[in-house]
This record gives sequence, structure tokens and C-alpha cells, in this order.
Amino acid sequence: MPAVADQTDLLLRVRGIVQGVGYRPFVQRTASRLGLRGWVRNDAQGVLIRAIGPAAAVRSFAAALREQAPAAARVAAVESRRPDPAAVPAGEEFAILASPPRGLAVTPSVPPDLALCPACREELLDPRDRRRGYPFINCTQCGPRYSLIEALPYDRPRTTMRAFRMCPACQAEYDDPFDRRFHAQPNACPQCGPRLILTGPAGEVRAERDAALAAAVALLRDGRIVAVKGVGGYHLMVDATAEAAVLELRRRKHREEKPLAVMFRDLAAVRAVAEVPDEAGRLLTSPAAPIVLLARRPGTRLAESLAPRNPWIGALLPYTPLHVLLLRAHGGPLVATSANLSEEPLCTAAEEAHERLAGIADAFLDHDRPIAHPVDDSVMRLAHVGPILLRRARGWAPAPLGLPGNLPGHLLCVGAQMKNTVGVAAGDQVVLSPHIGDLAGAATLAAFRRTIEVLGQLHEAAFSGVACDKHPDYASTQHALRLGLPVVAVQHHLAHVLACLLEHQHPADGVLGVSWDGTGYGEDGTVWGGEFILLQGGAARRFGRLRPFRLAGGEAAVRDARRVALGLIHEAMEGHFGPAAHGFGLGASESATLHTMLVRGLNSPVTSSAGRLFDGVGALLGLGTHNQFEGQTPLAVEAAARSGRGLFTPLALAVREAGAGADCELDWAPLLEQLLARRAAGQEPGPLALAFHRALAHGIVEMARRAGAGTVALTGGCFQNALLLDLTAAALREAGFRVLFHRDLPPNDGNIAAGQALGALWNLTTVTLPA
Repeated sequence: MPAVADQTDLLLRVRGIVQGVGYRPFVQRTASRLGLRGWVRNDAQGVLIRAIGPAAAVRSFAAALREQAPAAARVAAVESRRPDPAAVPAGEEFAILASPPRGLAVTPSVPPDLALCPACREELLDPRDRRRGYPFINCTQCGPRYSLIEALPYDRPRTTMRAFRMCPACQAEYDDPFDRRFHAQPNACPQCGPRLILTGPAGEVRAERDAALAAAVALLRDGRIVAVKGVGGYHLMVDATAEAAVLELRRRKHREEKPLAVMFRDLAAVRAVAEVPDEAGRLLTSPAAPIVLLARRPGTRLAESLAPRNPWIGALLPYTPLHVLLLRAHGGPLVATSANLSEEPLCTAAEEAHERLAGIADAFLDHDRPIAHPVDDSVMRLAHVGPILLRRARGWAPAPLGLPGNLPGHLLCVGAQMKNTVGVAAGDQVVLSPHIGDLAGAATLAAFRRTIEVLGQLHEAAFSGVACDKHPDYASTQHALRLGLPVVAVQHHLAHVLACLLEHQHPADGVLGVSWDGTGYGEDGTVWGGEFILLQGGAARRFGRLRPFRLAGGEAAVRDARRVALGLIHEAMEGHFGPAAHGFGLGASESATLHTMLVRGLNSPVTSSAGRLFDGVGALLGLGTHNQFEGQTPLAVEAAARSGRGLFTPLALAVREAGAGADCELDWAPLLEQLLARRAAGQEPGPLALAFHRALAHGIVEMARRAGAGTVALTGGCFQNALLLDLTAAALREAGFRVLFHRDLPPNDGNIAAGQALGALWNLTTVTLPA
């Protein structure tokens, strides 16, 4: 168009989470208020805008795109340039244009699912509102997103809502730029949207709509187990105050001791049974609405079997309108655990749920809005240094993370074996899937493959390469090798450190990565897990490790902490068990067999694992013998340490030359000898567990001093332990170090795919060993 005096004509590209969050309506309203003309539309790279008007107004508009964006949006970048002659012309007003056909450009950002917003909640409970009591109410600021998207850009015909044609009233809202539901893709009401259905175990329909909700509440009050279809899958729900009902759920689900999450009606109900710091309250009521681990108050009405021998309770608030209605009608807290057998993926479709949950659920509260992609609940806990994300799923994934450079093509990152996530890296960002799970089972492995297929379809990605772990037996690694693509294999513990650096956009220089977890395949073929990786000049070296020891029985020792304890004693006492090897439930014959295995190295791999060190110390302190779920014994050690606060019992670690495999090692043997002596003298486990944590923290400081790096990155599953993270961060800061830890990724294996992406970008895949 011809130039006009004092007029500016700009194309503005907005990247980030800007689709499905009311961003285009916000852009149109802002432009109209400033007297601009032009247009806005979604495309494969985010949002594209043409703005024409007075220069000062266009400048104000460009600033508002970031500073005044909707709360659910995450603006990563705003770029501007002059339009070329082929640009779509502007009309006399500011319009929202239809999305163009997709091209193979940069990886787009898929919006995560968001919890019910206050405005929709108010309408849901307003007896005068046309959507009162409607369990699928939503707007541009809340509701399903990733779980219903089948293709990008994000428009209703590309979602599972395409089968629901809007009634005139909903269409009018959708078309009104000043309405909260303007271009809200899942917009619906009781006249035109999804409906509730209650079915029995055989699939027979028992009730529909409001009657279905009432019948489900009656079953829950009667102690029955109801499978409830939510945003990203089904929950198994049962009365959280009914001990018999909770025990029956555990029996049917084969979940002996792993804690069960509990959904509460509101924040006041949570406060009645748990300590809720301000930060926890903010998280629980945030758009992500995660499960938050909270300290449980004694003497509440909650069933004891919700979290046996565990001082924490996993609490969450209703995050969908269906949950709000269900909790209000029931009146009390409800167990809300993933509807599956232990370690299996979520059920998402009615037929699948009836098949896989046969014999578990007494009834199914279902609906007819299909779920495109399973999404589990995110899980967090609090530390003094900030929240720790334990599982990155609903509310977070698949929000992108920025890369400090550009990758050519599309790189598939397949992650690890446990707590698997997969990612797609392209251009200057990596997009991670929600939590998938442990790949040992056939159902989870199938979900892993489906997720890769889905990410490829959403991103229209013809993968040019694949990044994986170096462990040859990981199912994810084996899948990567079968694809016939160029493979980048990144060492496991290095990937942890790189994921932490990615979050902080920190270079691979002057950093000591403390990568502590349960197990990972080492560059020397042994089982690593207590690593000190020094990054200098873009290269990684194994500067240090925890003193290695043997695991009697290999994988059996992961489940049986007593075997780990024997391995520690065997190493510390140079092959002689003595009286310390008895007294935690092993008979003389079994103890002798395990001793022989350790002496001869029979099925007893060498490890430097910090996670196993926690297991062994837990067994020696009498805090647990078996792990019924991952991390159970280390969790008990942390809980005991918290009970021992204020009682100072110093224990010491030593730093010594490592010989082959590392420059030096942190020797836990002196600590173990002191711990055994004091336990034999009758000292309680709590103060000793606390001293163990403090000794580890100070040992990390000493290793950092020796390494000479100014920055320390704390990563790996052991730093899910909030006490260890707090003590270590405080000790390092007091010693003058800059400390990095995870904020937007879990410290556990859920971050491996992100680290693999950065390893591929930097061509940093190997941890070198000392000559």
C-alpha cells in the first residue's frame, strides 16, 4: 500500500505460548484501542501481526504485546520488520485472519492444558448463568489445549472439538472480539457441547448429564471406586477418608505403599489436614494446578493408608469444572490417582478404560469429548530455595525451552528409561512431551512410540537425527538405533548437567556438575550415579565420584536396601562384614551367600550411585529394608532427618585420590563407620540421618573447592530431596559459589531429553576419564 505521512507499517512476529491462550483477541483489542488497522493470525511459528498507524501508537502496541499479554501466554520473543510487497494487505479495521496452511518452518509451541479460571468458576456456580453446572465450561484463559489438539495452528477444526458444532449463542461469543470466549476453540454449552455419561463395568449406560454426576457421587459415598475421565486421562477416585475403600483401591491397583494423591474441595480443606505455606497455596491455585507434596497434620480424618509411613500428602485442587462439581457434591476429599495398573500409562478412551480397568473400577464417569493426547498431573514439592518440579506434565508440557543456538532440521530426543519424556528440537528451541513413565512395560513403551509419532505430526517434522542415552539396554536407546537416522548418544549424567545449564542459559565452562541419581551407564561400563563432572572450554571431564561399591544381585539391590547396606559394609571394611552386617532382617544363610557374591564379584556390579548410598544408609539406620516404589527408602531418610533437626551430630566424609576412573572421590567410608558406631551406641536415627545429609552437603563443597569452578550445577534424582538441595545450596553459597538447580524441569530423568538436545547442539556428548 502507498506510504502515509507519520504512519508506520510493521510486521510483528510473536513466538512462545501464544496460541490457545486468547492472544489474538488480546492483540485485536489492543490494536483497536490504539487506533491501528491491520490483522493478526496464527501460523506455524506462533502469531504474525501487521500493524499500521501513527508511529507512537505502533511502538506502544509492540511493547504491549509482551508487557500486557494474557496471563496464560508465555511470550518468548517479539520480532519486527517492514512488510514485503507480498504481505497480506490490511483493511480499514484490525481483523483476525484465518490461519494459513502449514509449512515446514520452525517448531511451533503447543499450549499446555490450563486449570479452570476464576471467571469460569463463577459462571459454573451461578444459578442464573446459562452454563451453570456445565462440566465443560472454558474460555481463552482456561481449559483443555494440548490434550485436544490434533494439528497446528490451533483452531477448532484441528481439535477433538470439531465434532461439536457451536449453537448460535456460543458462536456469537466466539465471534465477538470483546467477549472472553472470542476464538476460544473448546467453547461449548449444555446445548451444543460434550455431555457426561455414567457407565457400569460392562459399558452399560446408567445415567447421563446431571444424573450421571449425582449417581457417581452416591457411589463414592458408598465407598465405591469410580474412574473419572478428566482433561488428559482418567483418575481412579474414592473417598479419601474411608480406610477400607482406600485399601481396596490399593489391592485392586496392585499399589502397596506408593502414596496416593488427594483432591480437596478448596484451599481451606487442604489447610485442615496439611501445612500449606504461601508458596504452596500459590502453586495449588495457579493455572498449572499441580499436585503439591505437603507436610501432613497429625490426627486428621484422612485414611492412614493414603501414604503409609510417609509424613507428606500429595494434595491438589479441582482443576476442571467436572472436578469442581464432583468435589462440591461429595463434600469431602477424594483420592485422585492415575487410572491404570502400577507403572502403566494413563487410560484416555472409554473402550480402553473399560478393558484395562476391569476389576478395578466399579463405575465410569465418562464424557464424549475425545482426548487426543494423554496428560498426567504435574507434581511439585517445596524447598527453601524454591519449588522442585518432580513430574512435568499438565500445565507445563509441552511449553518450549530455548536453546542457546540453532539446530538444523528436526532432532528427536528420546530421553531415558525411567520417567521418560521425549522431545523435538528445532531452530532455537526444544519442546518436551509430558511425562510418559518407565519404559519397562509394553503399554508404556507403546505410549512412548505414540508420543513420538504425535510430536512428529504436530511439528510436521521429518526427523533428521535422533539423540539418545548411551545405555545399550534402554528401550529408548534401542528405539533410536532402529530408526535408521544419524544418532547422537549423550552420556546420562552429562545430559542431567546439560539440562540444568539449558534452563539457566549457562555456557559449558567453569561449571562443576554434581549429577547424583540412582543409576546411569558410565563411560567405563560401570554403573555411575554419584558424579562430579567438570565442564571447561566446552569439554566435560569426570573430575570426581562417590567411592564405588558393589551391588549384590544388581537390579535386586535396587529393590532390597539391605543388599546395598551389605555392599557398603563390604567396601568400607575391606571384605569383612563383622557384627554390623546383621540385625536388619537377613538370615545367616542369605547373608553368607551375599557375602560370597560380593567377594567374588558375582552378579555384583560396581557403582558410584548416590541414590543407592541413601538406600544403604536407610537400611543401616532401620528406616526401611525394601523399596516398594522408587525412592521410598531415601524418602524415609529425608523424613527422619527432618525429625532430627536441631540435634547436631557431626559426621565426616573424606576426599581422596580416586586412582582409575576419576581425579578424586568423595569417600563415605569414614562416615559409615561413625554412623554404625553411634547407632550401636543407641543414638536415634533422626539426628544421624540429618548428619548424613549435612556431611554430603559439605563434601560437595570440598569437591567444588578442589575442582576450582566458580559455578556448581546440582542435578539428578537425588536433588528431588528438598533437604539435601537446601543444605547443599546454602553451603555452596556460603563458600562463595554460584549455584544452579532446576526450576522448569525435574532434576530426575524427566530432564534427560532436554540435556540430549543441548548435547547435540554443542557436540558435547562424552565425559572423558583421566588418563
